[in-house]
Amino acid sequence: MSNIITGLDIGTGSIKGLVVAKRQDSSGFDIVSKAEKFSLGIRKGTIMDPEEVSKNVRWVLNNLQQESEERIEKIYVNLNGGHIFCLPSRGSVVISRADQKISQEDIDRVMQSARAFSLPGNNNEILGVFPKEFIVDGQKGIKEPFGMKGIRLETEVLVLCAFSPYVKNLTEAILNSDLQIEDIVPSALAAGKAVLTPEQKELGVITVDIGAGATSLAVYNEGDLIHSVVIPIGSSLITQDIAIGLQTEIDIAEKIKNKFGSCILTNSNKNKKEKIAVEDSSPIVFSHKMLEKIISSRVSEIFSLVQKELKKISPQPMLPAGVVLTGGGAKIPKIVDLAKKELKLPVRIGKPQFFSELNGDTRMSTLCGLVMEGIESTDNEPQIKFPNFAKKILEKAKNFFKAFVP
Repeated sequence: MSNIITGLDIGTGSIKGLVVAKRQDSSGFDIVSKAEKFSLGIRKGTIMDPEEVSKNVRWVLNNLQQESEERIEKIYVNLNGGHIFCLPSRGSVVISRADQKISQEDIDRVMQSARAFSLPGNNNEILGVFPKEFIVDGQKGIKEPFGMKGIRLETEVLVLCAFSPYVKNLTEAILNSDLQIEDIVPSALAAGKAVLTPEQKELGVITVDIGAGATSLAVYNEGDLIHSVVIPIGSSLITQDIAIGLQTEIDIAEKIKNKFGSCILTNSNKNKKEKIAVEDSSPIVFSHKMLEKIISSRVSEIFSLVQKELKKISPQPMLPAGVVLTGGGAKIPKIVDLAKKELKLPVRIGKPQFFSELNGDTRMSTLCGLVMEGIESTDNEPQIKFPNFAKKILEKAKNFFKAFVP
């Protein structure tokens, strides 16, 4: 089987792998195999123990290879954690050609100029540079300056950065699993690729990917990424809150959350109580009202932090396409209603596009986005792509990661 593409989502709760095969007639792709394993060595989305993570990656890899009957050598993998941050930057160059037409070389130079600034701290590095607009002789709002005439070319960009030792932990965990890294994609961007349409990005939209250990945000406006951050709070803290509140084990708290949890109670459940039998212990008795209070408090905290991040963006985007919730935490009943109440924006659940076999599982959004990145990279006519000028810049950013590949 040729043209296989493998995505690997390394999360706090689990490590998930997905293999797809592109059809030879270019009509799409088929899911070949998938695997998942409980993860250790990861805290709030960040790999802390590369050796432990590498063991679990090898387990997932072996299962993917057994099911697909294909040897997997290269993967698309995500990067997550609160160490990821973004900064605005600006570049400026004089147009080089005698006829004053802007060439690709001028665009490359102005983008390189935007990268030439001192990062805070000694251990941070640039992951990618995302143009928001180009400016030709003071005229703003230009998306594609190639071929235009002018004297000076400027650009406003968003620079995505990360803590170098944590990036190294990821590459070490993967390379020690006898794998090569085809590309590293921040989780927020991968999730957005799977659940957003180009129309939503153009209008203005934010993805909120609620994972087990962290919540990743990506804000788009006029088709461009304008803000991204990782909040180190996820759905596992909801489970921990339930375990403490009900004085029970984590696995029982998780089952209670999945079976009875809700962000907002219905009238029929307000006074309802549940009794859960526990082996070698007294039964757990709790009310739906108590459970709702525990869950809604933590979810409201997440949305409060999302709101703070939106207020940091200048100028403030309108975001008419609203909020798209995805990730495992998006499965909590009535979370859309609570998000609308807290964020004062339209809200919907984002399910992976083009992956009908996964039954709209929001837990798989980041993984599906990684696979879509692989399809886009190998497809002459991708369905979803960055603007041409941005893609060229992102290719340069990838060279950093290639340095780790033997």
